[in-house]
Amino acid sequence: MSDRRTGRGRRQDYYGNEPRDPRYRQEPYNGGSGPEPGYYENGPEPGYYENGPEPGYYENPGPQGYYGPGGYYQEPPRRKKKKKRGKVLFAVSIFVLLFLFLGLFLMAQLNRMDRINLGEILVNSGIGSSGYRNIALFGVDSRSGELASGTNSDTIIVCSINQKTGDIKLASVYRDTYLDHTNGRYGKATECYAEGGAKQSIEMLNKNLDLDITDFVTVNFNAIVEAVDLLGGIEVDVTEEELEWLNGYAYDLINQNQVENYSTYEPLASAGTQQLNGVQALAYCRIRYTTGWDFKRTERQREVLNKIFQKAQAQGVTALAGLVNQMLPDIATSLSNTEILSLAAGIANYEIVESIGFPYDQTTADIEAGDCVIPINLAANVSKLHDDLFGTQGYTPSETVQQISNQIISDTGIQ
Repeated sequence: MSDRRTGRGRRQDYYGNEPRDPRYRQEPYNGGSGPEPGYYENGPEPGYYENGPEPGYYENPGPQGYYGPGGYYQEPPRRKKKKKRGKVLFAVSIFVLLFLFLGLFLMAQLNRMDRINLGEILVNSGIGSSGYRNIALFGVDSRSGELASGTNSDTIIVCSINQKTGDIKLASVYRDTYLDHTNGRYGKATECYAEGGAKQSIEMLNKNLDLDITDFVTVNFNAIVEAVDLLGGIEVDVTEEELEWLNGYAYDLINQNQVENYSTYEPLASAGTQQLNGVQALAYCRIRYTTGWDFKRTERQREVLNKIFQKAQAQGVTALAGLVNQMLPDIATSLSNTEILSLAAGIANYEIVESIGFPYDQTTADIEAGDCVIPINLAANVSKLHDDLFGTQGYTPSETVQQISNQIISDTGIQ
């Protein structure tokens, strides 16, 4: 069947005579001038009525002279498009308004967060990781909200985001690693936060590892507990060796009032794949006296962080807004509201693809600074770190890192 053209005609003489004249239902008008029966050429314009699907198709003129399928009269398609487009625009407008409302709500709530201006940050000469956003993540050993300084950093993680692909790589720096504190003395990495807060800790990472970090996020114990509980728990495979320690740490956290919203504890009954609540997840992160010691503990911390990230990602921006809102009093950061919202909006594009511990080659020794993790050739470890994080094969560490590496050898006798 050929396409039908639509338009407006007069109320009378639609086919050259009266509309109901039966001659023009099957016979061509003017004795066969049309190409086939039912073709009426002399309407308001040539070819106005084309090939009705059945006799009498154009039998009853509509109020506007428009003829739709089956002889009934409907609104012209042009009007339908306008109506549909109006509905789509209305839906988009509602979506935009809701998004703006959520953004304004988050902006207002984010002002409750402890915001720290770091000022000028130390970065070794010539260092830069183009295409990557590096952020330091600190978990502080704090029970009473000390986020700026005065407490050791129980967790030190370099979060490196590939801005082109959205891939995230996490590198835990072992808290007891013997490094340059940037203030004329060497000691455990964890002590830098107590000495000079996030600023000194970031500069310690930059100076010892040839990084260019300028921003950080710090959380205390309650932030982890609240995040896991708000997300409905996380699933973790608990070993028999870990089970006793997990229950012990969880009991202590509650009994010593180190976490909020918990007054009693029901021990985890067995090992295996378990759904952990907030206090159990935090206890799992703190285990350090099993095989693997502190090295295994940092692995657990990265695992819990990954589980939280994956569950928040699956629940979307709205759930993330509630999560952030609840955790705000337990977070300190140098990131602006705009930067936080930008990172949150792109959460669906991110994926944690690698999780490593640093230094790779190390040993432990009881030295003047205490029981420390000693990098075996810091410069070689830094070269491998840049290969893993940024794909820089054969990276040559800066002169500053080479000097620190030599000093560690001199202080410890380990190389």
